Amino acid sequence: MRKNSVKNRRINDEVQRALAQIIREVKDPRVSPLTSVAQVEVAPDLKTCKVWVSVYGDKDAEMKTTEGLRRAAGFIRGELARRVNLRYTPELTFIMDDSIAYGVAMSHRIDEVLDEDKRLRGEQIQENE
Repeated sequence: MRKNSVKNRRINDEVQRALAQIIREVKDPRVSPLTSVAQVEVAPDLKTCKVWVSVYGDKDAEMKTTEGLRRAAGFIRGELARRVNLRYTPELTFIMDDSIAYGVAMSHRIDEVLDEDKRLRGEQIQENE
């Protein structure tokens, strides 16, 4: 099975849906309730799975959630095996996804540049009068 095949994409989507539900059920207090599964990449041989997780909060919440997920990986993998019928249940690797925070920061920077541009244009118009 190739990495970008239709079958692999379907498996990724199904695993992502299942993991999102399972992570909400994890009772570890370190795992933030505002945790979302941003992306999942199951290897073509179904042996490994990279899970990109996004946490709403500060760096401390991200670190605690990552640690909680790593500790609960056995439970999560077992639940995944129960819910998704795959030949092998992949070994899970959790990776913190900061793309949402990066997007928000870039949006703020763009807004600042636009505000500065408006301010400079306003000063130019006043000088020309």
